[in-house]
Amino acid sequence: MSDASSFHSSLGALSADIGLVLGSGLSSVADAVTERVVVPFAEIARFPKTPGVSGHGRDLVVGKLGSKRVAILTGRIHAYESGDASVMREPIACLKALGCKALLLTNAAGSLRKDIPAGSLMAISDHINWAGMSPLIGDHSDERFVDMSVAYDKELRAAMQRAAGKAGVTLHEGVYAWWVGPMFETPAEIRAARILGADAIGMSTAPEVILARRMGLRVAAISSITNLAAGMGGELSHAHTKAVAATIVDSLASVVRLAVEEFHV
Repeated sequence: MSDASSFHSSLGALSADIGLVLGSGLSSVADAVTERVVVPFAEIARFPKTPGVSGHGRDLVVGKLGSKRVAILTGRIHAYESGDASVMREPIACLKALGCKALLLTNAAGSLRKDIPAGSLMAISDHINWAGMSPLIGDHSDERFVDMSVAYDKELRAAMQRAAGKAGVTLHEGVYAWWVGPMFETPAEIRAARILGADAIGMSTAPEVILARRMGLRVAAISSITNLAAGMGGELSHAHTKAVAATIVDSLASVVRLAVEEFHV
């Protein structure tokens, strides 16, 4: 595996224990990082050069969050931007090269359960790759046959629950379905996803989890619930997603900061 300097010369002297990927409207979580080094994605070799999505940051931030060293991708690139499910391979590989042993992913998602309303947070316990795409296509090593039976680390999830308790925030748990997008789902598709066992649905995260597990990283993930899914009532638009995510970001930031302190990696 490459070292960090192969991505950017300034990263060679840096290290981190925990990587984070921030979803729609959540890039301000990185504001709490101290001793920070900020490198734009556009300057990092091997990072995908795509237009990006409004509401997502476009920087790698390396520094300290509390007592832990972290490396934060303030936004992500989605499969729907190019049709490539492996588009986050190099960004995740960069976090691994910096020394990260665990990865905490965040996203904005729609809820399939009325008892997990907009404005809630949900720890992901498992996912359904409903998009049917794999970021490991083209990987010809035996390591491509990744065991996904415990993709979301139970100890890290327990640490997030402890963090939520300290923050006074309810952290639901549920199964996340990956919908490739960029269009929202139809009501019929949401009814089908509910039958399959999904509790929330979104357009990211699952391919990053697959890549992270392929690279040996432990994984945890939190969804900011920004809406009820199609056919369940409420508005469906990217502007609405960003607006609601902004109302949840303080609670999410508190849970993330405390969770990072709770993680033993």
